[in-house]
Amino acid sequence: MSAPTPARRVAYEVLRRVFEHGAYADRSLRSALARAGVEDGRERALAQRIAYGAVQRRATTDHFVSRLASRPVSRIDRPLIAALRLGLFELLFDDAAAAHAAVDQAVELAKGGRDGGRRHRGAGLVNAVMRRAARDRDSLLAGLGDETPAEAALRHSLPEWIAELWWSERGPEEARALMAAANVPPERVYRCLAPGTAERLAAAGVELEHAALPGGGEAPAGAEPVELLRVTGGSWGAVEAAIESGSLLPQSPGSALAGAALDVQPGDRVLDLCAAPGIKATQLAAAAGEDGSVVAVERDRGRAAELERLCERAGYGQVEVLVGDGTELDLGSGYDRVLVDAPCTGLGTLASRPDARWRREAGDVAELATLQTTLLRSGLRALRPGGRAVYSVCTISSVESRGVVDDALCERGADAAPIDLGARRPAIADAEQPRSLQVLPGRDRSDGFFIAAMERGT
Repeated sequence: MSAPTPARRVAYEVLRRVFEHGAYADRSLRSALARAGVEDGRERALAQRIAYGAVQRRATTDHFVSRLASRPVSRIDRPLIAALRLGLFELLFDDAAAAHAAVDQAVELAKGGRDGGRRHRGAGLVNAVMRRAARDRDSLLAGLGDETPAEAALRHSLPEWIAELWWSERGPEEARALMAAANVPPERVYRCLAPGTAERLAAAGVELEHAALPGGGEAPAGAEPVELLRVTGGSWGAVEAAIESGSLLPQSPGSALAGAALDVQPGDRVLDLCAAPGIKATQLAAAAGEDGSVVAVERDRGRAAELERLCERAGYGQVEVLVGDGTELDLGSGYDRVLVDAPCTGLGTLASRPDARWRREAGDVAELATLQTTLLRSGLRALRPGGRAVYSVCTISSVESRGVVDDALCERGADAAPIDLGARRPAIADAEQPRSLQVLPGRDRSDGFFIAAMERGT
């Protein structure tokens, strides 16, 4: 046996932070990488892949732990469970991992490793479970069915309520596809903020390709072009340096499409009603130009401060950050464009936000839909006559998408009409509300997004 690799130590720490302390996986990963001093791009990528994968596959690996250990997970010490979750993910779901390495590394993590850390007396249990799993790998995986929502939820490691929601709204075939896509490592897509960024990255050894907005079609006349890059390999350090310098931002194609759908023109006065972390606010500011302005609303002071720093780093001084609740603030009126990128269940981001599936409950759907409707109504009231609003959510739930748009437009005095986005991008038009767009993970190589546009009456 050999001491755990840096990537596995990082992933193990992430698992413990997420499930024992309620930490967010992405923040835990950044801090764990920094503490471990992991700078090599391949080692960082490996740490992210196995950490995120093990967090996502918790339900399935816990099921196997209970079977193979003949005891419930709740009766196994937490350090051992973390080692088993990581080891079983590698053994069962990560084709790049050798079986003997997955077994040995899980045991060493359970022991505390060979670095002077505390050795755990339960490492023998980890060894026994891992060896049984390695021996019975094929039969274990073959026993996972997907004929019912409950079976599919276990197979793809999702809360059963999500499987039931998609099963009922989208049918078994599409539900299975969505659940499978929720466990595929996300592609790394970024938006360029400065001319020549792609050429500089390529010269620095970054392997990349240009990424298109989902659904094809051309951008509206006069709209600011959106340059997206998909990074496929090479120097990770060069990518991080570009982000730090303000010339590159991580943004999924679906997110960029939501910003583009607003069709901001130079000189426009824009309201971004739920703005943090500011990715779309910078996109809107770029389109509005120096003669335009963006009011970015964020209720959390800490996130608002991060938004301000991002805009400053990226050079968008025309963004004014307003701290407060978008449902209560006096937002004023007369905006040319309003973006309501509302808080949601995030069911379209389960691949890129590995712990998101474990943070939501079925009751959140209706609760958030009520908030979303209130926010959209506030945004519509802030529009000038003839102005455009876009409602977007990174989820896949009819209550939070079609239902919110219908409720907001049916309000007495709403004085707004839908804009047909589906006519320009029919490949991603929503099946039930074809004037709106539904970006789907897997099919569209992006996080999932619902996007609707509407115009204030004149």
